Amino acid sequence: MTDPAFWRGKKVFLTGHTGFKGAWASLLLRRFGAEVYGYALPPTHPASLFVVARVADDIKQCLADIRDLGKLSAALSEAQPDVIIHMAAQALVRPSYAEPVETFATNVMGTVHVLEAARHLPSVKAVLIVTSDKCYENNGQQAAFREGDRLGGNDPYSNSKACAELVTHSYRRSFFAESGAVRIASARAGNVFGGGDWARDRLVPDAMQAFLDRQPLRIRNPNSVRPWQHALDPVMGYLTLVERLVADASLADGWNFGPDAESEQPVRNVVEHLQAMWGDGAGWAGDDGPHPHEAAFLRLDCERARSQLNWTPRLDLVQGLGLTVDWYKAFQRGQDLRQVSLEQLELVLDGTVTNGASQTSSEPSRGKVAAANTK
Repeated sequence: MTDPAFWRGKKVFLTGHTGFKGAWASLLLRRFGAEVYGYALPPTHPASLFVVARVADDIKQCLADIRDLGKLSAALSEAQPDVIIHMAAQALVRPSYAEPVETFATNVMGTVHVLEAARHLPSVKAVLIVTSDKCYENNGQQAAFREGDRLGGNDPYSNSKACAELVTHSYRRSFFAESGAVRIASARAGNVFGGGDWARDRLVPDAMQAFLDRQPLRIRNPNSVRPWQHALDPVMGYLTLVERLVADASLADGWNFGPDAESEQPVRNVVEHLQAMWGDGAGWAGDDGPHPHEAAFLRLDCERARSQLNWTPRLDLVQGLGLTVDWYKAFQRGQDLRQVSLEQLELVLDGTVTNGASQTSSEPSRGKVAAANTK
């Protein structure tokens, strides 16, 4: 499991730190005593975790585009990090259909830029490239994907993440193969959720927005199965991998970080959990309109991380959803979300998360109907 002592005083260059998962990673790294240098575009939502948890108060940052190699190289040179964690991405399936060029430029060439800059920095000991569970070629099989399975993807997002894995493999073999070189690994997580995510076309944030607005959540594919997990679980997996990677070059490879099999559930089940936890008239309805193709099944085999890294998820599906509902209820009540987020982080680290979520009778605001995705 994660060793906080490893991170104390380490300089960590984190791309995508203004994003949902990047903000949780920033909070966790600061909790462990790391010096965090963030590189990302500005946050896109006024109530994003990065904003409301005041992540910028505790880190150094450069707000710039991962597609700008010059600015990225300059920021890395200034930071002189021990570790690079690359999380910056265009992270959604449906927008990738509307903006395929931006998606490939960000996810593929952004990865090239990080690795190209890293190979000229003598301070760096390890680089972790975060991709996605959707990097695997999904032909509708119900078996869980293993790290050695074929990479691929039909939609631009999934395909770009497969390409990022190939880029990582190429740089590892071409430029980081000699003894003593920087260790390069990649991480593929499941469908993450948690407090502070407002991305459209993702199931849990769409549900929270709909329930806050007192509107029914619209569901396109209620029977689609995904590996659902709270964001802190894969983030702790990433840190565990980096810790071990620095000591053992044989771990420089691709790794899955997903939930236990019991958390690989249909969309319908997740929504029903959220509906029960939220209360207050929360509901959902089917959305039968035309939609882009999405795979019906996606599961991850994470036995390798369990056996070789001694990593296991700390939260099950109900615990993770409970924390998430509590976070958005706190948002609804106008609480200090930095305090709420840090308290939730401590609950996870202490292993004291309970099942379910607290309920409130406060009245949410009204707004538009949200449409949910399985991403």
